[in-house]
Amino acid sequence: MEWTDEGIVLGVRRHGEGNAIVELLTRQRGRHLGMVRGGGSRRLAPVLQPGNSVSATWRARLDEHMGNYALEASVVRAGLLMEAPHAAFGFTHMAQLLHLLPERDPHEELFLTLGAILDAFGEADSAGMLVARFELAMLSELGFGLELETCAATGRRDDLIYVSPKSGRAVCREAGAPYKDRLFPLPPFLRTGAPPAMDDVESALAITGHFLLVRALEPRGLGFSEARAAFIASWRRSADHQRL
Repeated sequence: MEWTDEGIVLGVRRHGEGNAIVELLTRQRGRHLGMVRGGGSRRLAPVLQPGNSVSATWRARLDEHMGNYALEASVVRAGLLMEAPHAAFGFTHMAQLLHLLPERDPHEELFLTLGAILDAFGEADSAGMLVARFELAMLSELGFGLELETCAATGRRDDLIYVSPKSGRAVCREAGAPYKDRLFPLPPFLRTGAPPAMDDVESALAITGHFLLVRALEPRGLGFSEARAAFIASWRRSADHQRL
């Protein structure tokens, strides 16, 4: 068995004295493990860094085996992720969320989304928005996508300013007014792509965080890792610093 694909390094662990087991998010084959012989060497260390994009060739006798990787770096991002704390914590959080997906289950759109986010992650102003969009994409890939195009109560497509914490559907101003204290504010950028204010990003992260917890994590007996809270705190500090 042999295939070649694009991949993003999610994690690396040593195996024996000189080898490494590498986890990639691949474009066509989803989250996929493989062994890199000599992966503990200085020569390969710069390639096998989380966040890097690689060209991966995988070989194994049978498809169900772990197999071996031959990897070549295509985009090196590890330096950026190490220099910017918000980027390091954000990538760790996103990589952990990807473990909610079955191994070897293809999610090409999520692969493309993650790559685009990592390429833009150095700008602290946009990092919070990017993570919110990734979490929204994760909900969709897990089958829990939010419905933000029409009002849950009236079917209207305009004046949508709330999200129901129960249904995950948008609610218009008129229908939501009596219950506004129990609804999430709907940040316009989640629907229109307009540049968000910082408060809008905070609102978006509250929405995506809520639904990831109640629909994906808590039913599995899980919660968010510390990386998400560390990302949000670091992003706030970095974004505030850039505005000074």
